[in-house]
Amino acid sequence: MSTNELPPTADANPPTVQPDSFITLHYRLAAADGEEFVSTFDLSPATLQMGSGQLAAPLEARLLGLPVGAERVFELPPAEAFGEHNPLLVERIARSALPPEIELVPNSLVEFSAPDGGAFAGFLRELDAETALFDFNHPLAGRAIRFEVRLIGVL
Repeated sequence: MSTNELPPTADANPPTVQPDSFITLHYRLAAADGEEFVSTFDLSPATLQMGSGQLAAPLEARLLGLPVGAERVFELPPAEAFGEHNPLLVERIARSALPPEIELVPNSLVEFSAPDGGAFAGFLRELDAETALFDFNHPLAGRAIRFEVRLIGVL
């Protein structure tokens, strides 16, 4: 090494987020109007594996290629976040057709078993003596989203 060369540093090429990376980050998810849904900034950071479904695919896509130490804010319109609200996914169901063990509380998320053994959820919007009105859209469908991240580590 000549006297003009600097020794290589560990930070010269920080690791970047790949589709299967394990990452540690702080993040905040809020509506464009500022209504906050979740934030880890005042808590411990989150650690998750990319591609595992722990973070929604549109949000993961914004993280790909980011280096350790990156701080970003992404503004996503509904179509690029959780999709537009689909009125076909709002359904009125007779209470008699619902499993008796399901607790029906208006303005709550109710989980249902799928025929393939999986599960899906619907937001109970209204309840009367005969029916329940469920919205099976993602709770943030139809809303513009602000996604703020501080990337702490990538493995």
